[in-house]
Formats: sequence, C-alpha cells, structure tokens
Amino acid sequence: MSTTADLVEAPAVAQKLIRWLESGTAPDGLFADDVFADVLFPHWRLQAGNVTDALAIRSTEHPYPGEVRVERLEPTSRGFALEVEERWQHEGQSWCAHEAFRADLVDGRIQELKIYCTGDWDEEAVRRHAEQVTLIRP
Repeated sequence: MSTTADLVEAPAVAQKLIRWLESGTAPDGLFADDVFADVLFPHWRLQAGNVTDALAIRSTEHPYPGEVRVERLEPTSRGFALEVEERWQHEGQSWCAHEAFRADLVDGRIQELKIYCTGDWDEEAVRRHAEQVTLIRP
C-alpha cells in the first residue's frame, strides 16, 4: 500500500520513468522486484510479474531511445498518472506514439504499472492523419 512518503516521492519517480522511456535504461530503484506491468496496445496485450520481464517488454517492443514530451502528470491516491508523447528515429524515419501510464508506488518504487499505448506511428501514418484530421490541441 502506498504511504504519504510514496505520494511525496511520486514526481521524482515519474522523472525516473521518463528517463527510462528516453534512454531505454531503467534508473536504479525505479521498479519493485515483483512489479506487475500490464501493457495494452491497439490489438495486443502483454503482462509481466517481475522487473526483469517488465524491462524485457520495453526492450523487445520499443527498443528505440528518443524524446518524451510530458502532456500531463497528476498525483493519484497510490502514485501518479502520466500522459506522454514519444518521438524517435528508426530505419531512417521519424516515429511517434502517445501513451498513458498509471503507476502505483510502494516504498518509493513502482509496484504496479499500467500502460496504454496508441501503437507506433510511422511518417506515413502521421502524414495521413494530418491530412484527414484537424486537432484542437496537440
């Protein structure tokens, strides 16, 4: 169960999570050893019950370092919710994805992480979307 100390540490833990997303290397102490990760893609779902398997999902499904733009970070009663846009280069193309994270903290580490991902958009998908949709906000 999260404590008041966990909630105070939530912004710092969120920054560690962002560093992991940008670099592909998890900072020490980011995850509990028995972290539960639940990752949802548009047409697929993966889960892990320990830190090694959780890190493997990221390194297998999205091994590319890049830039993360934080759209929203909000505290929750157990940790934090985070929305981001990721951008990276792969095979000579620019790619992007939008993701939402819900992290529950115990002892200053992520104990449970739920990730919702739009899937990876290549340049063609971004171009097609820009032609067909006018967004009100970025």
